[in-house]
Amino acid sequence: MSSAPGIIAIVLVTLTTLAIGAWGLRFSRTTSDFFVASRSVNPRLNATAIGGEYLSAASFLGVAGLVLTFGADMLWYPIGWTAGYLVLLVLVAAPLRRSGAYTLPDFAEARLGSRAVRAVCSVLVVGIGWLYLLPQFQGAGLTLRSAVGAPVWLGPLIVGLVVLMNVTAGGMRSITFVQAFQYWLKLTALLLPLMVLLVAWAGDGAPGSRVVGEAASGWSVPLADGGGQGLYLTYSLIVATFLGTMGLPHVVVRFYTNPDGRAARRTTLVVLALLGAFYLLPTAYGALGRVYAPELAESGRSDVLVLELPRLIVPGPLGEVLTGLVTAGAFAAFLSTSSGLAIAVSGVLTQDVTGRVYGERRLGGVTAFRLAAVVAVLVPVLVALAIPNVGVARAVGLAFAVAASTFCPLLLLGIWWSRLTDVGAIAGLVVGGLGSGTAVAWTLAPYSASGWAGVLLEQPAAWSVPLAVATMVGVSLLTPGRVPAHTRRVMVRLHTPEAVELDRG
Repeated sequence: MSSAPGIIAIVLVTLTTLAIGAWGLRFSRTTSDFFVASRSVNPRLNATAIGGEYLSAASFLGVAGLVLTFGADMLWYPIGWTAGYLVLLVLVAAPLRRSGAYTLPDFAEARLGSRAVRAVCSVLVVGIGWLYLLPQFQGAGLTLRSAVGAPVWLGPLIVGLVVLMNVTAGGMRSITFVQAFQYWLKLTALLLPLMVLLVAWAGDGAPGSRVVGEAASGWSVPLADGGGQGLYLTYSLIVATFLGTMGLPHVVVRFYTNPDGRAARRTTLVVLALLGAFYLLPTAYGALGRVYAPELAESGRSDVLVLELPRLIVPGPLGEVLTGLVTAGAFAAFLSTSSGLAIAVSGVLTQDVTGRVYGERRLGGVTAFRLAAVVAVLVPVLVALAIPNVGVARAVGLAFAVAASTFCPLLLLGIWWSRLTDVGAIAGLVVGGLGSGTAVAWTLAPYSASGWAGVLLEQPAAWSVPLAVATMVGVSLLTPGRVPAHTRRVMVRLHTPEAVELDRG
């Protein structure tokens, strides 16, 4: 096994990423450029950038590994991650853009007129962002170890350093160009090797093709052995992925970069097409892995299936070249998603922490933003080094569960229900955050639970999301006097198309 293709791939991706980020720096002149690219990104570019940052380590490596290990049940991950944008399109995208906010805490404060709500939202954004950054850095370590034999700790350090350089140099404006490039790189890095692998598979006589129709196979039949607990896990996963997308800070912040609400909707439509095309590929890798690499699942190394499969199916120089290509795509996945998350977390930290240190209000200033970016990246890097064995897709799934249990109820009720109060919002955020957060802490701890207790903690969204919604609604109805006086004006702004406002002008 030669490590040269992997080293070359990583070096090229890193240099290209830095070069595009440096080129984008020429367009970053104001603080608004750093936060939301001055709200001037066109829908096609923005959609490609969203695809670049959204297709994380869990998408590039985790989906194939889950299909390899658990079979067809795990297809709900890519389905939910894609369908979440449909919910975002219908219920959230345009009103959120019209709010004029820069971050989720901005929206919460503007809607409810409460600094306390803003503070709770800020803590949740940072927590979800760090939880999502953790698997990106861990995936980078796995990729370097598999591709070039490097120690696991080297990946988080390299990715963290490159992300810091790009984010602090040009902010959102630079990252937009970087992420758009990295979407197409990731798509190509999976598609071209897959075409070669399928030709080799057909040349081998299509082994395993008849297994799909056999009941004894199990892996291709959803809930084959799941029973009631398997059914709960499936529905809870659907709730988390369908509703969690709208609460992810790095997803939401990109919608603030659109010029208006109509552009936000057009962006979401393009994103649906881009994600739908991409997720066909890792699923195929998982199916091929069932034939050629079942030992990876048995040894607990399923997350490296995409990286190992080319060498196993096509030995020799061609297999090494294909391995280098998928390594490039994997490294791009870590860089793009980490960059988006770093931007989102840095924005919140700037407004509520570092910006206040510098005495800068509203956007906080470029200096405060850069200091916040260092904190946003450094903390999850240290955690990734300290806890190196958390599954990539599992950690991302937990981040979705927390987002679905907190920001999803806040956004839906804040946009569509005028009777929401600040006290109700805080109560719902705390209940949803504590419920899903307890499950996260239990999952990351070196303990295990059997039976229904373990199942409920493994996938908390099915009970934590309804509990958060019921708490927000119930407490708001009990505190009608806390409905902000400006609610009617804010609701009109959220739901009035820009064309109507222009006609009035």
